[in-house]
Amino acid sequence: MRGWTKSLDAAGVREPGLRADYDRQRQLVRRYRRTAYLAVRLLLPSRLLPHVVAMTAVMHHGDTLMDTGPLPQREAAWTGWERQVREALATGTSDVALLRTLGHTVSARPRLRETVAAYLKTATAELHFTGFATEADYQAYVDAYSFPAFMLIADLLGPQGDDREYRAACRTFIDGSQRLDFVNDLAEDLGEGRTGIPAATLERFSLDTAELATGRGGASLAALVADQVAAARACLVAARELPTLIPPPGRRLVRALVEIELLTADAVLARGAGVLRGSVSPPPARALRVLMGRY
Repeated sequence: MRGWTKSLDAAGVREPGLRADYDRQRQLVRRYRRTAYLAVRLLLPSRLLPHVVAMTAVMHHGDTLMDTGPLPQREAAWTGWERQVREALATGTSDVALLRTLGHTVSARPRLRETVAAYLKTATAELHFTGFATEADYQAYVDAYSFPAFMLIADLLGPQGDDREYRAACRTFIDGSQRLDFVNDLAEDLGEGRTGIPAATLERFSLDTAELATGRGGASLAALVADQVAAARACLVAARELPTLIPPPGRRLVRALVEIELLTADAVLARGAGVLRGSVSPPPARALRVLMGRY
């Protein structure tokens, strides 16, 4: 806790109630994103840590609202949340702890105001996601949801001036990361009646969602997994340039995140057709070795 207290001091979070608000988000993020939380604790400067935690919590809360319950319930929940976010940013006040931390973080990093607005504008792409017909549909989803959501955090680490090259590299990274997630989460998505792998891609491997939902895939599925992991890996390898495009404080974390995604790609490839049994994570010892190496 002493390290966290120092982080709050370094980030300029002085008021006791606001410190409690940030700590609530810290506990939440630590609970559902343990590896990511460990990474930011180890590798980020103290002054950035509370802000990254707050924006991670915002992204997670939005994901939860858009993924929980039948569509009418999700639509109503998102509409209410979007209104609360806009009001909090406009007035600087809120009855919601998460929005109070968001307001303070945006006041400390004003460029985030545009980032949040861009995210809110197109986030319903996730709300109405039922699958993709083509690769172009998948890329449109990345542009509308995955990339804006990622930038909620990435904008805290990027350059303060011209960031076009940085944003392009972030787009490459999130393309690889999202594609990898869709392959890794195939079993979960099939259980919800959808898949993040485009129908045209499935057809290229003589597969369809109905067949996969029965638990059958065999050699064709193994080949599909290898194809999608290769495409994801190409983006992730290209994203190794990201640390060269940002100020030093964020470089260690970004290097570690890219390398852990590459470890995940290795694990998914090794899983092959077994992705129908559930998702896989990189070996904890190897992931920890990456973090400690950067530390």
